[in-house]
Amino acid sequence: MRINSAAYLFKQGIRNIWNNRIMSLASFCIMTVSLLIVGFAVLFFANINTFIGNVEDKNEVIIFISDDAGEEYITELGEKLKSMDNVSSVSFYSKEEAFEDIKKDMTDAEDIFSYLGDESPLPDAYRIRIADIEKMSSTLMMINSLDHIEKVKAPYDFVSILRGLKTITTIVAGIILTALVLVSFVIISNTTRASVDMRKREISIMKYVGATNFFIKVPFFVEGLVMGICAGAVAALFTFLGYDSIVELLSSETVLFNAMGISGFIPIEGFIGYITVGYIAVGAVISAVGTVLSTRKYVRV
Repeated sequence: MRINSAAYLFKQGIRNIWNNRIMSLASFCIMTVSLLIVGFAVLFFANINTFIGNVEDKNEVIIFISDDAGEEYITELGEKLKSMDNVSSVSFYSKEEAFEDIKKDMTDAEDIFSYLGDESPLPDAYRIRIADIEKMSSTLMMINSLDHIEKVKAPYDFVSILRGLKTITTIVAGIILTALVLVSFVIISNTTRASVDMRKREISIMKYVGATNFFIKVPFFVEGLVMGICAGAVAALFTFLGYDSIVELLSSETVLFNAMGISGFIPIEGFIGYITVGYIAVGAVISAVGTVLSTRKYVRV
C-alpha cells in the first residue's frame, strides 16, 4: 500500500471519529470505565496479596538449643541456619535475654524469681523467619535433623490459616478478574458493533462503487485503535489520581493496619508505566479488532 493511500485511510479513520462523535464518545466512555473496573480490581487483589505477604513475614520460629551445646557449636548452628534457602532472617536469643523478658512480663512473680536466683533456667535459642510458608514443613524437618536441637516452636495454626487465605484469595481473584475481563470485552465489542451498525449504509455504498474490503476496514481499524489508545491513556490517568486518593484515605487507619501487620499499600509510582501500557494495549486491541470484526457482515455485498 502506497504512503499516500495509507495517509488517506488514516485521516479517514480520524475523520470518522469526529463525524460520529456521539457514538465515539459513548464508546470512549464505556471503554474507559471498563478498563478502570478491571484495573482497580487488579490493584485491589495485588494489595490483598501484599497484605497477606506482610502478615506472612511476621511468622517466627523459635529453635531451642540443648544445654550440652558449646558456644562454638551455637555459633556454627547460626551460620547453618543463615545458609538455608527458605530462612529469611536469623537472630540469637540468649537464655539471659529470655529470662529478663519473662521477668518484665511477670512483675507480680518476684518471689518466684528470687528463689531461682540470677542464673537463667531457660535454654539458648535462635529466632528465625521462614521466607516461604509453603515450604515450612520441609525446612523445619531439616532444622530438626541438626544436632543439639531440643525443641522447635513454630506457628503451625497461623501458617495453616495463611495458606488457606492465600488459596481462597487466588481462586476468588481469578474468577472475578476473568468475569470482569469477559464482561468488559462483551460490552466494548457490542459498543463498537453498534457504532458500525449505524454506518452500514455508508459501507454498502463504498462496496457498490468498487472499494475493496481492505480499503473499507482500515479506517474503522484506525478509528477503533485511536479510541482504544485514548481510553487507555485516560483510564491510566484516572487510576493514578484515584488510587493515590484512596490510599491516602485508607492510610489514615494506621492503628488497624499496624494491628494486622500491614506495612502499607503498593506504591503505584513504581509501576504506573506498566499499567499505562497495559491499559492502552488492551483498549487498542479490543477496540480495533472488535471494530474490524463488526464490519465483516457489511462488506459481504
